[in-house]
Amino acid sequence: MATEMEKSSVEHFTADEVKFDDGPTWTEEEERVVRRKLDWHVVPLVTLLYLLCFIDRSNIGNARIQGMSKDLALGGYKFNWALTVFYFTYIAIEVPSNVLLKSIGPRYYIPALVAAFGVVSVGTAFVKAFPGLMVARAVLGLVEGGTMPGISFFLSTFYKREELLFRIGMFVSASSMAGAFGGLLATGLSKIPRFGAHGAELWMWRNIFFFEGLFTIIVGLVAPIFMASGPGSCKFLTERQRWIATERLQREHAADPNERVTARHVKVAVFNIHNTICALGFLFVNVSVQSISLFMPTILADLGYRPIPAQLHSVPPYVVACLISIAVAWVSDRTRRRGVYLGAFACLSVMGFAILRSPVHSNIKYMAVFFVAAGAFPGGPGFLSWGLNNAGGPAVRAVTGAYIVSVGTIGSVLATWTYIDKDKPLYPKGHAINLGAQVIVVVLSICGVLYCRWENNVRASGKRDGRLAGLSVEQVVQLGHHNPEFRFIE
Repeated sequence: MATEMEKSSVEHFTADEVKFDDGPTWTEEEERVVRRKLDWHVVPLVTLLYLLCFIDRSNIGNARIQGMSKDLALGGYKFNWALTVFYFTYIAIEVPSNVLLKSIGPRYYIPALVAAFGVVSVGTAFVKAFPGLMVARAVLGLVEGGTMPGISFFLSTFYKREELLFRIGMFVSASSMAGAFGGLLATGLSKIPRFGAHGAELWMWRNIFFFEGLFTIIVGLVAPIFMASGPGSCKFLTERQRWIATERLQREHAADPNERVTARHVKVAVFNIHNTICALGFLFVNVSVQSISLFMPTILADLGYRPIPAQLHSVPPYVVACLISIAVAWVSDRTRRRGVYLGAFACLSVMGFAILRSPVHSNIKYMAVFFVAAGAFPGGPGFLSWGLNNAGGPAVRAVTGAYIVSVGTIGSVLATWTYIDKDKPLYPKGHAINLGAQVIVVVLSICGVLYCRWENNVRASGKRDGRLAGLSVEQVVQLGHHNPEFRFIE
């Protein structure tokens, strides 16, 4: 549904020409060319960066069944604590990191984060005991925490509201691709013969951290060469295309893309009913997504698969999840609907976790893993882009992205305790927790749709018009999503 602001500023004079009342024009074909170039240059790069981020985060699950638990004596709750400490620092850094990103700019800041968590991954390969692993995971959370909200905000500076989810879906799909690559990489890297200096030898699970981290460092150092700070600095666009890329967003949002984040922007982003719904949705989605990412190799091993087959059997569910996530994002952008798809696919996860809790054959439970992955993974990009879509102004969007991911990361902390050793091999508590989380996702999706629809109807009836009384043009722009002419995407 187009906003009233959009309707008043855009008229379609022909099938190809876009005419603005307040300035020069460009054709729809020109805009399509610009968008296509952005898709081929911006999205693949950030997808690769987040792929490496998620691999370096979740490879501990692959390392666990390749000998790490035995070598570091991770009995009892030690493995769970090693997972949890990561999210303590991860949550703490997300909002400050996005504020810093807004000041420094993404071209060097985001690749610096990538190179930094590559260094931490390499260091993890040399950990000798549980305390060292705890320190490594805490530092990893500190440098990874700003990556997802940073990339999400970065993409929102290139794409219009109805274009955003598909692009966020593409880069967040890297989390499911990471699961697929992680299993394959772990299988191959663990077979590399023992090497290294005396006292710092690498083998089996240590190879996983070392080589994956080394590749991440290289990509992080090279990335600034290919990364732009914004649509106005894209070298792969012509001068006119850079103008179109910048102007189309300024006219859509009616705001200065370079505005700095203030306390007012933080307040607007945090005290927002819709953002709260999205943040809670992201939280409960994360319970399941992170549970799957961290424990799938363990769950499959306890279904009777040996370490190498368990690694390989973890690949197909991730591939399906990746394809489903991209497809859902594409359809959601085309139809300008968010909540209905979030709720529908969460139902698929509910079915999967219900089967995993049932006394059925292990092959049926493996099928349920596909349901779980396909239903849960689309939720992350869905709730995040839903919040970004309905946040007015670049500064508010920067805080919104970090806020939703920060609250959502609390779900990741819970996920680290869903599957514990004493519950294996059936893990009834873990499956029950995840089943409940997905039911809540369904409820939140419905609440989000109903709220957006109600608020849009109230605004269409003129009951919010009083907010404009006595305001200057600048003050009207600063209203953001409180502007009576702003319409929420459902």
